[in-house]
Amino acid sequence: MAFLDWALHPTELWAAFWYVMRHAPPDEKTNKLQVSGDMRRCYDFLEMTSRSFAAVIQELNPRLRDGICIFYLVLRGLDTVEDDMTIPGAKKRQILETFHEALYVKGWTFKESGPDEKDAMLLVEFDVVINEFLRLPEDYQEVIADITKRMGAGMAKYTRARVETLDDYNEYCHYVAGLVGHGLSRLFAESRLEDKTVGEKLELANSMGLFLQKTNITRDINEDVLDGRCFWPKAIWTKYAESEEELISKRGREKGIEALNEMCVNALEHIPDVMEYLNQIHEPSVF
Repeated sequence: MAFLDWALHPTELWAAFWYVMRHAPPDEKTNKLQVSGDMRRCYDFLEMTSRSFAAVIQELNPRLRDGICIFYLVLRGLDTVEDDMTIPGAKKRQILETFHEALYVKGWTFKESGPDEKDAMLLVEFDVVINEFLRLPEDYQEVIADITKRMGAGMAKYTRARVETLDDYNEYCHYVAGLVGHGLSRLFAESRLEDKTVGEKLELANSMGLFLQKTNITRDINEDVLDGRCFWPKAIWTKYAESEEELISKRGREKGIEALNEMCVNALEHIPDVMEYLNQIHEPSVF
């Protein structure tokens, strides 16, 4: 069957061939041969904290690679604080709202993560990330600090607010992922590898981020509910269940699938913007 699929789709076979030819094998960390000290440790943290981004970041054009590695680690640190359910609410909000300021404080670390927080070591050694952040070009620093500030404020808001309406859902996804799209697009443009318009058409970048975040939220419903939280908008799931727990229960399976279908349709509405966004990308490693 696999051979028949390839035979019926020769353009996909050709694309797969060139992908294999142009991309390094997963265990080949060529960037590590070219960096040392704190930056090497940052790439260690990248591999420790990311399942999917580590490989693609390390394949980026050198003009972007270190900057986006640092951008990822900064936001991963912020996300680690948000995810930690052992940090009291008021303290968590204060950390989230001021995290961007810590980027300019040499030696700053955070050692109060809960015992089960898997990425706690990143915050324990966050001073190495700060050191490399401060070595980046100033225009890169400005983008990263700005996105961190705006994302931290949004995360702080949703430590108290719940995702009730579809507007809430879009706003929450904007804070945690649409802003990532903003930041990446601005960095692509600042690097001069992409046209400046990529960093200006931020509505497309936002939609790209929303699509990816909604995919994750839709997929992670079981894990989230078991952890005592739910990011599916109440406006959708209450049509099919009386509680978040019912969504993942065996007795609510049929209605849960109906809710899942509506969540998928909601995410798929972003596909036209996603295709338009990808169409404006020309640098192969960025694409």
